[in-house]
Amino acid sequence: MTTPAELAFSSTDLTPSELAHLQRLFRSWSILADLSFSDLLLVVPASTLSDEEPRLVVIGQIRPNNRPTMLVQDLVGQTVLRTSWSLSATALERGEVVRGAVHHPLIGESVPVENIPVRFGDRVIAVMVRVYSRAVATPISLYEKNYFDVFGRLVAMIAAGEFPFAQEEVGTEEVPRVGDGFVLVDGEGRIEFASPNASNAFHRMGVYSTLEGHTFTELGVEASAVQWALATCHPVVEEVERRPDVIVLVQCIPLLEHHAANGAVILMRDVTDVRRLDRLLLSKDAAIREVHHRVKNNLQTISSLLSLQARRLASGDGRAALYEAERRVRSISLVHEILSRDPSDQVPFDEIVVSLVRMAEDSVVSPQPVEITVHGDLGEVTADIATPLAVTLAELLQNAVEHAFAGSRSAERRVGHVEVTLAHGPEGLEVTVSDDGKGLEPGFDIERTTSLGLSIVRDLIVSQLSGSITMGAAEGGGTLVEIHLPPTHVR
Repeated sequence: MTTPAELAFSSTDLTPSELAHLQRLFRSWSILADLSFSDLLLVVPASTLSDEEPRLVVIGQIRPNNRPTMLVQDLVGQTVLRTSWSLSATALERGEVVRGAVHHPLIGESVPVENIPVRFGDRVIAVMVRVYSRAVATPISLYEKNYFDVFGRLVAMIAAGEFPFAQEEVGTEEVPRVGDGFVLVDGEGRIEFASPNASNAFHRMGVYSTLEGHTFTELGVEASAVQWALATCHPVVEEVERRPDVIVLVQCIPLLEHHAANGAVILMRDVTDVRRLDRLLLSKDAAIREVHHRVKNNLQTISSLLSLQARRLASGDGRAALYEAERRVRSISLVHEILSRDPSDQVPFDEIVVSLVRMAEDSVVSPQPVEITVHGDLGEVTADIATPLAVTLAELLQNAVEHAFAGSRSAERRVGHVEVTLAHGPEGLEVTVSDDGKGLEPGFDIERTTSLGLSIVRDLIVSQLSGSITMGAAEGGGTLVEIHLPPTHVR
């Protein structure tokens, strides 16, 4: 389904490079909304025919996290006449910041707005509209004064085409927000202002001295991010580990004037607890992988013991039963082998199918060659589905290669074919196994079968997986097995 933003982007004549510049602005403008305590809109010229009146279209909207919103409604995707938004149209045409007031229909009075031209190269490609209340127009505290000052410097950079930064590829989920901790430094990296939350972050790192007037290095804090941002005029995101138990995420945004850095904004967020949880998850994942690895090894040991014991027995039902048990154990171990490589509970079933086919082909002892082909894929299934399904498929393949072509005259030497078809969708999982062998005995019914292998298959599908299984004659001869698992197994 097309989103309003996608519709808005499709209704402009901007080039891919210009659209990429606006996308970078979107990744950074939550900072602008918080620094200005304002709602922000991004408008661009809309595509129009030659005989139509020029229009503007809203392609972005963001609300501040530190003040109530002025724009409750979602305006993204809306198209307006340029004459209706004359201040924005003027900023777009002149390439200058245009201030004024517009009537707000919900509060019944005019509200101040600031229209900021967004320049890319030599062209103004958009206008960022700041909508705010008169209550925040005048700063009443030191931190508000610094916020507004930095916002004004960033506005100048936007109008000059210096912000957002051309090489910045930082996602909003990876960086701190203004409210996490705000530090302003001058061109030499000396702290001019630090918000209370930023002071708390320094305290966590063991710094309790006065911050203002000192550099990060003088405070004993890793300063490479600040130094690099000021030297290269590019933003830097870095994690600072002051002590083994304290980690602070730092984003340094250089403030430019005529392409030279004269200061920087540093956003800081204490991510100690987040990283601790990450490490615990890594440890848990490693433990889970180790458990699956040991289970796989134990199953392989059991499989080897069963195979060894079978070889010591004379040919007969006992030997055949041990070989069948060995094969079933090996099928289960395949699932744990995959899980030992990936801690997820999702298993790529196609990897299991490849191994099951190889097992079945290796077990062919008749003079007649058997060819197994696989069509489709089930994708990833949960481990509690993969294990019984793997055992089921192994039994059906083994049953086909052992019995479907038994009794054929060796002189014919025709190739026997077994086809496995896998499919998944909203209606569930579908697995079919067909062969062109001699077919089933008259009156066969899987519900009343005395075969241990087929009884296991039926119970796994019906009882454990709540699915259905049918077994009958294939079109053109042979046997067809159809398995259906309900949609609850589709992920």
